[in-house]
Amino acid sequence: MICRIVDLQYKEVIDIADGTRYGFVGDVELDPERGSIQSIVVRGHPRLLGLLGREADAVFPWSAVKRFGTDIILVDGAAVSSRGRRNR
Repeated sequence: MICRIVDLQYKEVIDIADGTRYGFVGDVELDPERGSIQSIVVRGHPRLLGLLGREADAVFPWSAVKRFGTDIILVDGAAVSSRGRRNR
């Protein structure tokens, strides 16, 4: 299966161990020197309709990605890290 980066935004990220649904891919981090994906980022959920910013983003290193499906990405949730709040 060939997948373009733009298609990742339509894939939901789910923990393979316990079924936690993190949300949809919001961004990817690339290593331009090696030409590889370093991690995928799931945007934090808005707080109070976005008026109070967002929860922390969930960042999954590429090594945590276990399987790609047509509409989901299965990850090892133990490897997730969070990145500060976004006020967008």
